Amino acid sequence: MKELFNKYKSVLRFVAIFIGGYFLLSIAYGFYLDLSKEGVYSPDLITHLVAKQSGALLQGLGYDGGVKAIATEPAMVLYLNDTIVARVVEGCNAVSIIILFIAFVVSFYQKFKKTFLFILAGTVLIYSVNIIRIALLTIALYSYPEYEHILHGVLFPAIIYGMVFLLWIIWVRILKPTQDV
Repeated sequence: MKELFNKYKSVLRFVAIFIGGYFLLSIAYGFYLDLSKEGVYSPDLITHLVAKQSGALLQGLGYDGGVKAIATEPAMVLYLNDTIVARVVEGCNAVSIIILFIAFVVSFYQKFKKTFLFILAGTVLIYSVNIIRIALLTIALYSYPEYEHILHGVLFPAIIYGMVFLLWIIWVRILKPTQDV
């Protein structure tokens, strides 16, 4: 048994750190969401900002669009030409994807500065791409509502998850993790 443990020590270490990091960050995010229920912003501050920034991007791209809060539910709506096109809820803010990204990067921890800077850059990139993704999805849904399932369920999630996968590849392969822990 000890021989097996020693043989797969690095794999077990990765799995333990990944699951532990994901679990701890998810619990922290859950506390944040619980505290947000009492807050001013609906549905929560991060989701509110993502919706507002996506609406601003739509306007910046020249579309007659924007965002409004929904008083009856924890969501905001994005609209184009006075037509409600999309709802932005807590799951749209990319925080759960960022948590997944961070847990993976920490599992292949390198030097503190290198790891911290990669997490910071990756988080900003994921957040920014998510805003662009939401704005483009809103435009696509307005233009092609009959393709909602494939746009919302397949194509646009593939963009964000594909980018996270590429960041992981960069972290593992190009940055060549050192063996000293």
